[in-house]
Amino acid sequence: MAAPDTTASSTTAAGTTALDAAPGYTARRTLPLRVEAVRQLRRRRTLVLGALLALLPAVVAVAFEIGGQPGGGGGELTLLDTATVSGVNFAATCLFLSAGFLLVVPVALFFGDTVAAEAGWSSLRYLLAAPVPRTRLLLSKLGVALLFSAAAMALLPLVALGVGTAAYGWGPLELPTGGTLPAGESVRRLAIAVGYVLVAQLVTAGLAFWLSTATDAPLGAVGGALGLTIVGNILDAITALGDWREFLPAHWQFAWADVFQSQPEWGGMIRGVAVSIAYALVLFALAFRGFRTKDIVS
Repeated sequence: MAAPDTTASSTTAAGTTALDAAPGYTARRTLPLRVEAVRQLRRRRTLVLGALLALLPAVVAVAFEIGGQPGGGGGELTLLDTATVSGVNFAATCLFLSAGFLLVVPVALFFGDTVAAEAGWSSLRYLLAAPVPRTRLLLSKLGVALLFSAAAMALLPLVALGVGTAAYGWGPLELPTGGTLPAGESVRRLAIAVGYVLVAQLVTAGLAFWLSTATDAPLGAVGGALGLTIVGNILDAITALGDWREFLPAHWQFAWADVFQSQPEWGGMIRGVAVSIAYALVLFALAFRGFRTKDIVS
């Protein structure tokens, strides 16, 4: 009786073994980023999420049109109070309204759905038997998830800038602390704020990606990442924790607002970036370590 063929199982367990020597095989050419990006772009959830992010600025503008001008409550001015002054003010306001939770959703979805969805479709083991090395598979999916998350972060303020300019005109940014910034400089600072929001969400990305490699249920990975955001916000609201709150990523999620001052303050953003990257590196390392030795059965 012929010996059983163990090539597929050994490939699934350790990435590539005997097939490394196959003519024409190159590990780095498996699962190209372009192919993975096209697959993710064509998925319905990507298109629906993009449409929702693009529609939000129009919804906010209509709300202002129906409900009247924001502000007027007295006290200290906020970004919301200056939303209708110019297009840049409106874009900054939309970022402020969405950074706390809405922009967390695409990050949790793109990172949490990436590997778990393959397992849920029972296609993960076939990808690894192709063979796609495990590290290569994770790096490809991680890169595409990061690309789509960055695109989602940029989409909302860009659309808001266009909607705000059409509704309220192109002009300088009126600062809540007093004074104005030229339109060109204010757009640059808006880009810095968007970049910071993306970095601040790396903790959510890391947790979602780790859970995605550990479960076959995409909703479990996405829900776990969103749950982290909710728990973090609750803990940050407990002032009795004192300085311990500074170790929470949620404590620094709105530090980007410091760039919308005459002289921007970078201290809070630097600490927020440090905390987010530290947590994210640990979580991504756990994902790669666990997946390299995981028994893939789906």
